[in-house]
Amino acid sequence: MGRLFTSDLHFGHNNILSIRPEFDDIEKMDEYLIRKWNEKVTDDDEVYILGDLSYRCQYHISYYLDRMKGKKHLIIGNHDSGWMKNIKDMSQYFESVDNMLILNEDGKTICLSHYPMLEWPRSRYAHQGVSYLIHGHLHNNRECMAYEFIKNNLPTALNCGVDVNGYEPVTFEELIENNNRWYGR
Repeated sequence: MGRLFTSDLHFGHNNILSIRPEFDDIEKMDEYLIRKWNEKVTDDDEVYILGDLSYRCQYHISYYLDRMKGKKHLIIGNHDSGWMKNIKDMSQYFESVDNMLILNEDGKTICLSHYPMLEWPRSRYAHQGVSYLIHGHLHNNRECMAYEFIKNNLPTALNCGVDVNGYEPVTFEELIENNNRWYGR
């Protein structure tokens, strides 16, 4: 069993194509994301989706989730409320649903949040490599203030968005590698 992280899939969201020029059609993007997911994830893997799973989509979320492997955990993002209101029992699709979640693994505190934050539990010890923030929300935007601040001040804040992680869920180690490349560290 592995533990993987992802965010900002934006299934069915036509406007997301404006920041994903490699896709010219939302259906093609959706199918690509599902294929990449299933190539990486096994049925026994725990996958933490840090928000913005879908937005303004013509399909019920089950259209996607029923086709995706793994045990899914949802951290709610700013674009999730619309599709969530159409689900009576979230446990049909998710092992857990939270606004924020703290994991403890191998002596590390890992805070999961859709949004990047300045501080999180034990963040003052981040320089010792014992505290990490895994977030989404930024996509691949290098123009926002958060990008520069994280790059220069928060080396243990890791963007798990699909846009910077090869459009697939990634392991903790892959997150570090991909973020180091994205931030030019």
